[in-house]
Amino acid sequence: MSETDVEEIHLRPCEPGRLTPAELRTLFLFEKLTDDQLAWIADHGCTMHAPAGSLVLREGDPAEKFFVLLSGTVSLTRRVGQDDVQTTRTEQRGVYMGATQAYIRDDGVQYTYMASMRALDDADFFVLSAADFGWMMREWFPMAIHLLEGLYLGMRNTQAAIGERQRLTALGALSAGLMHELNNPAAAASRATGALRMRVAGMRHKLGMLAAGKVAADRLDALVELQEEVIEKAAKAPALTALQAADREDELGDWMQERSITHAWDLAPVFAQGGLDARCLDDIEAKVGSPELLDQAIHWIGYALETEQLMSDIEDATGRVSSLVSAAKQYSHLDRAAHQWIDVHTGLDSTLVMLGHKIGAGVTVVREYDRGLPEVPAHPAELNQVWTNIIDNAVQAMNGAGTLTVRTYREDDHVVVAIGDTGPGVPEELRKRVFEPFFTTKPVGEGTGLGLDISYRIIVNGHGGDIVLRSEPGDTRFLVRLPTSEPPSE
Repeated sequence: MSETDVEEIHLRPCEPGRLTPAELRTLFLFEKLTDDQLAWIADHGCTMHAPAGSLVLREGDPAEKFFVLLSGTVSLTRRVGQDDVQTTRTEQRGVYMGATQAYIRDDGVQYTYMASMRALDDADFFVLSAADFGWMMREWFPMAIHLLEGLYLGMRNTQAAIGERQRLTALGALSAGLMHELNNPAAAASRATGALRMRVAGMRHKLGMLAAGKVAADRLDALVELQEEVIEKAAKAPALTALQAADREDELGDWMQERSITHAWDLAPVFAQGGLDARCLDDIEAKVGSPELLDQAIHWIGYALETEQLMSDIEDATGRVSSLVSAAKQYSHLDRAAHQWIDVHTGLDSTLVMLGHKIGAGVTVVREYDRGLPEVPAHPAELNQVWTNIIDNAVQAMNGAGTLTVRTYREDDHVVVAIGDTGPGVPEELRKRVFEPFFTTKPVGEGTGLGLDISYRIIVNGHGGDIVLRSEPGDTRFLVRLPTSEPPSE
């Protein structure tokens, strides 16, 4: 709360009986009521004076009174982060505010004022208690109340049911994506393990053939030593371009064919990928010494190279699984405190991993991180919902092709996360509505279902930050500002 909000509300006491039924009839809210109804309202209501600058009601307080403006100017404000945003300013006689939902029977629910109201100059009000206003509405207008209750409670229950299903759908989509991402490295590891078993068996067979060929002990030792050198060289071999690899395979294949090596063109890619060239094969030939054993020696070393490559594939695949599990744990923040000091980059990276299946190969992800940013106080699981929603919307806007840019930087005492896409942009007439509940530019069934309105509430209400949209064709950005310090307690 600001200093002006926490001041005591200094209002003159209610003065019963100051409005007559005839005066009440001049107010548009009561003009159609009968004389008896107006007399009842006059008996149960009172007038109240509010000096200029006084706070008449405060957002979030129990809604105990129903106000009708008789004279003066008032403003209604909503709390957004650390700021009060004026939503209405009026001097229209007869406008009403306060306990406007007192007629709804909803056991266990305590209604509160939805906004704060301040008198901008001396103002007078006609006031009914919430209990009297609720009784009056239910007794005099039962059919209307049934319709209004049905509309209000029906919309609330429908929203709750649909919201739950949308969250389950979004969770299912994320889970399916994670399973898809896990399946790829798991399947690769399984395939590599099967191939590795075959290669090891072939290596044992070739080693037996070499031993049966009565290779001199010194030469066999030299061959084993050469194998280790080849494997070490393969581990340090630089990556080749497609053209370089093709040229290397041709060179090695020709060398092997000249010496009648069996399956020469199957072995050539293995040696090329291992970083070997014709000079290495010359060394092998010299150390083997016997042309009759060269074929078995080449195959043996080829099996050794394939074995190393397959083990590297298994290591990469299992490392990928481990990374995905770690990202999922970071994303869900299992076994962690709900509120903590966090590095925003951790959540951004885990969200990008979780949405990898949706982002696809056609979208280039650019990370422009300022790693020197301070940690921020936050609910990380909630922030990940925001990143998920914005990134998913951005990817859909680009229709599978474009550039997704995630940038972080500092702005005064805030950390800013900017998520941009190269999609067609949001038309100007829609930009002001993107944070409204239920608003969407997508066809039915598309999107996360979480809604930018929820993202707005998480950032603004839950973290005291701000979220804005800037958009033009080819450059749409959501800017999320998070304070670097805990908001002051109210």
